[in-house]
Order: sequence, then structure tokens, then C-alpha cells
Amino acid sequence: MSPRRNHRDRPERDLDEAMSRRGIEHVRDDPDGEFTVRHLSGETSDKTYRCPGCHQEIRPGVPHVVAWPSEGWGDAGDRRHWHTNCWRSRHQRKPNIERSRNAPRYG
Repeated sequence: MSPRRNHRDRPERDLDEAMSRRGIEHVRDDPDGEFTVRHLSGETSDKTYRCPGCHQEIRPGVPHVVAWPSEGWGDAGDRRHWHTNCWRSRHQRKPNIERSRNAPRYG
């Protein structure tokens, strides 16, 4: 008896080398708007980015997500690089108050 397979047979995608480097884009409709999302493996990134979710650095070589508003109210200039977990949990995060170094910690 052969073991049971718990996954569906997925159709094979023909990916060229350029597409595998850039990542595959898809449009995601969320409560805060419609976004074009691209998952990157991090192999081709050579810059350090700042995640808008946690305000930490995304170093070169780290897999992450690039998202920008879809057509109608944004363009590719509005791209933001997110940690994958920060992108997934962005609706659960409380607003973050950024203070300068000299600002008091209370109130």
C-alpha cells in the first residue's frame, strides 16, 4: 500500500530566470486597499531596506515582501519592503509612535 498524499497536484509553472529573481507578483485585495505584492527570495537584493512594520533593517540576502498600491491610487514609486511576518500581521499591529532620541519616554 502506498502512503497517502496530503497535497493536491499543482500545475507546473514555466519560470524564466528573470522571473525567478524578481519574484512572482499578485494583486491582493485587503481592507486597507488593493496592493500588488511580490515575494522576493533575497538572493538578488544588494541594499538594506527599512521595514515599515517594525522599523528594523532588512539586510541583503534576507527573504522579504515588496508591496505597493495597485493602479488607481499609487504607483511603483510607493513600493515598501516588508519582513514577511510584518506584512502578514500589519492589521494586528498598533500604531507606532516614533520619537526622536531626545524626546521624553513618558506620556
